[in-house]
Amino acid sequence: MKVSSVLSSAALGSVVFAAPSVKPRGDSTTDGAQFADLTASIQANVFKSLDEREARLKKRGESANYTTSNMVFRREYGSLSLTERLSYVNAVKCLQSLPPRTPANVSSGARSRFDDFVVTHIQQTMTIHYTGNFMPWHRWFVHLYEKALREECGYTGYQPYWDWPKYASAPELSPIFNGDPYSLGGNGEYISHDGPVIEPPVGIGGSSIQLPAGVGGGFVTTGPFANMSVNLGPVGGLGYNPRGLKRDVGPAMNQRYANYTTVLNLLLKPNISEYRLLSEGVPYTPEIGPHGGMHYAISGDPGADLFTSPGDPAFWVHHGMMDRMWTFW
Repeated sequence: MKVSSVLSSAALGSVVFAAPSVKPRGDSTTDGAQFADLTASIQANVFKSLDEREARLKKRGESANYTTSNMVFRREYGSLSLTERLSYVNAVKCLQSLPPRTPANVSSGARSRFDDFVVTHIQQTMTIHYTGNFMPWHRWFVHLYEKALREECGYTGYQPYWDWPKYASAPELSPIFNGDPYSLGGNGEYISHDGPVIEPPVGIGGSSIQLPAGVGGGFVTTGPFANMSVNLGPVGGLGYNPRGLKRDVGPAMNQRYANYTTVLNLLLKPNISEYRLLSEGVPYTPEIGPHGGMHYAISGDPGADLFTSPGDPAFWVHHGMMDRMWTFW
C-alpha cells in the first residue's frame, strides 16, 4: 500500500531528510519504571497544589470548585472493567446509529453523528497538523466526542486512552484489539502484504519510506465493530463511499515509535519545540513520532488515512493518550 499525504509546505522548510529505514527500537524496563515514577510524581504534585489552594480558599471563607475529591480521570482502556468497556463500546455504537448533523450539501457521505466528527477532521486536516494548534485542537476534538458520548448516548464514563508502551510487544492482543465483545473490534484478517510506503508529494525532496507491516491487513471480522461501515474518504472525500473497516495492527510500529523509552524521552523534553518535534514527528522522514507512528500501528482503512482516521473507533483512544502525554508534560 502506498500512502501519499499532503501537508503544509511551511512545515517542511527546515527538514533534513533521513535514510528511509524504519526498524524497532530497543526498550528498557528501567525506562518503564522511570516513566511510572515520573507520572506518579507529576500527579502527586498536582494533587498537592490543589489541596493547598483549597486550604487557602477555606481560610478566606471561600470554597474551591475544583478539588482532588471531585476531579475525574480518563482511564486506560484495559483498566476498565468488562462492564465499563461494554458501556463505552455501546456508546460508540449509539453514536454511529444517530442521524448526522452535518448538512447534506456539506457532506453527502456523513450518515451518523460518528461521521460528523470525521467530516470535521477532513475539513480541518490541512490546518491542524504540524502546526502549533495541533495539540489544543485535538484536545478540544476529543472533548467534544466525549461530550457527545455522554450527553447523546448516556455514557457515564469518560474517554479512555490507549497506553501505547504497555501493549507494545503485541498491541493486536491488547484489550483494545483482541476482538472480544468488550474490545474496539479485532485486528484485520491476516493477508500477506507489505507495509505502507510514505511518498513525499511532487516537488518535495526525499525518498519513499517503507514502513513495516502489521499482522493483519484485511477486514475486521471479530468484535463489536466487525460489521462497521466506513462511509467517508479516502483522503478528503466527503461523498458516500461505504466499505468495511480494515486494520493492520502489529508490534513493529508500536515498538519503534511508542515504547517506554520514547514516552519517557517525550516527558523529559525541556521545551515545547522539542516536545512537538518528537511527539508529532518530521514529515516525510522515518521520524514520524508517536502520533504518526501509532496511527500506522492501527493502519488499514481509515486508520492510516491522515484525513479520515477518526472513522476508526481506535482513533479516539490513541488521541486520548496523546492528550494524556501533553497533560503530563
